[in-house]
Amino acid sequence: MRSSNPVFSRRGFSRDNGHAGFNAAPQAGAAATGANPFAQGTAANPYATNPYAQQGTQPGAPAPARTDAMTIDDVVTRTAMTLGTVIVAAAIAWWVLPVDQANLGTAYGVAIGAAIIGFVLSLVNSFKRRPSPPLILTYAAFEGVFLGIVSNIVSVYVAPGAAMQAVLGTMAVFAGVLIAYRTGLIRVTRRFYGFVMAAAIGFMLLMMVNLLFAVFGGGDGLGFRSGALGIVFGIVAIVIGACILALNFKQVEDGIAYGAPREEAWLAAFGLTVTLVWIYIEMLRLVAILSGDD
Repeated sequence: MRSSNPVFSRRGFSRDNGHAGFNAAPQAGAAATGANPFAQGTAANPYATNPYAQQGTQPGAPAPARTDAMTIDDVVTRTAMTLGTVIVAAAIAWWVLPVDQANLGTAYGVAIGAAIIGFVLSLVNSFKRRPSPPLILTYAAFEGVFLGIVSNIVSVYVAPGAAMQAVLGTMAVFAGVLIAYRTGLIRVTRRFYGFVMAAAIGFMLLMMVNLLFAVFGGGDGLGFRSGALGIVFGIVAIVIGACILALNFKQVEDGIAYGAPREEAWLAAFGLTVTLVWIYIEMLRLVAILSGDD
């Protein structure tokens, strides 16, 4: 089953890709040999071979070292480019598109259009066999336009300074999860992955039901996104996003350890961007609710 986050549906966490190694770090030389060091049929890791092994390489047999393997620098650079595109597009949308009463309807329309296009592009990027940098950056641009307009509206009409608070909150979650992951406080196992994805899917289905009730019944639907209940669901959404962020880190770590091709760094950057956008939106919503004027 594919997850909503493209990182997990492509490499490292799907059932049918033959990836192994959730409970221990890959041994040195795994990428060079092309064989998964855990594919020995042991009780600890009874899984298959390295999904990034070069074609024609037999498990356990030496293979030429990959010269185009992904590195952490590649991931950092691509992620900076993708997030930078989101930030620049958001800043332009914030300053160029006014959200006063006379232009509020237009701003809403542009935001909805950008959100729809961003969603479609996210699906396209998720199902492409090879990462496409232009499509990923285009997704980031439209997502930035949506975030810029929505953040401006919330800051003007709901909670002044909400955007900065949401940014700081998102950065705090990112730093906290990264520290917890690197120190071993968070261990990404198959059970952890299954729990997180089940929670994420259940949460999104519940929000879709709430949206349908809001569209056809008016008001705030079932009330999951406002008041005390909205605060609870906002916190739950942020916790789910933080857990998905840990899965992102594991995907990057495994990709580097197993010698993923350099182009996979774009996929990692895309996954990290999708997750951080999720966390930011939920932070912004939570700040708006806590302002007492939802």
